[in-house]
Amino acid sequence: MVTGHGLAGVLKEHYPRTLYPAVIALVLANTLNAGADIGAIAAAINLIVPIPAIVFIVPVSLGIIALQVLGSYRLIEKVFKWLALALLAYIGAALFAKPDIVKVLAGSLIPTIRLDPAYIGILVALLGTTISPYLFFWQASQEVEEQISMGRRHLRQRQGASRFELKYALWDTIAGMVFSEVVAYFIILTTGATLFVAGKTDIGSATDAAEALRPLAGDASALLLAVGLIGAGVLTVPVLTGAAAYGLSEAFGWRSGLEHKITRAPQFYGVIVAATLVGMVIAILNVNPIAALVLSAVINGLIAAPLLVLVMLVSNNRAAMGERTNGRLLNFAGWTTTIIMGVAAIALVVTSIFG
Repeated sequence: MVTGHGLAGVLKEHYPRTLYPAVIALVLANTLNAGADIGAIAAAINLIVPIPAIVFIVPVSLGIIALQVLGSYRLIEKVFKWLALALLAYIGAALFAKPDIVKVLAGSLIPTIRLDPAYIGILVALLGTTISPYLFFWQASQEVEEQISMGRRHLRQRQGASRFELKYALWDTIAGMVFSEVVAYFIILTTGATLFVAGKTDIGSATDAAEALRPLAGDASALLLAVGLIGAGVLTVPVLTGAAAYGLSEAFGWRSGLEHKITRAPQFYGVIVAATLVGMVIAILNVNPIAALVLSAVINGLIAAPLLVLVMLVSNNRAAMGERTNGRLLNFAGWTTTIIMGVAAIALVVTSIFG
């Protein structure tokens, strides 16, 4: 909002040596994540329509490509807003699971902490899905898209932001993060109160999860889990491939943006199509989607800390931000988060090698 560029554009201008490693890591992690999500969507549809999941992989992938390539920015924005409502299904699934309230409160307020690779790996994965590198690129680029859709097509028109605009963006981001964390909490609650209690910890797919959940929490909970998986997947894949496209386009100086037609931004849409198709192939190869999701989340968790360092450097760089550099509170929160992510990543590496 301040520079008029997305994150990759700012890094290219002020920290060029860090740009390409960051973008390469982003593209690789996002493509793997997209493949896992496509497989999860297909498996979730299979829970509702009793046809082999592999049948749905190609139609789902092509449908997502069509939405991004043929749909306008405003259409995609509306679709995303409605898909976000599907995430409420996870809250419903938790309620149908009928968890023990006393144990839920105890587990929520007094977490169990272990220092073994498996525990720390899941912790890093959880952090990686919460503070995901692709969101850094996507969020910044969407702010640019929003301004372009308002008629600010030239860079100078987009540079600078009022206090009101910055506060609105801050509270909009906070609201989105709170919503996502509430949903994540209920996902953990559902699986912890049912699958974990029953000793079912070796879940290989969405189908396995729903089938294991059905006798423990009923058909309604399993159905809501499927709805949540479909909504979350269709919401996430375009963000993953779109973030990769924004990052590469800004790194190489290509025209980018969902407001453009494919003829105006062929490289941008080419990355979206290629990343989705590679993800589709990953899903067709029957790679364990749960394992792939965890692996991609761990990768996100490992690369988040270095990217957070860059974000903090940019946000305190007067050459980039002018008078809109971070205040003390944002710096404290940002560097604290960066340190926590870094310590968790280092702990995973150390325990994996020596544990």
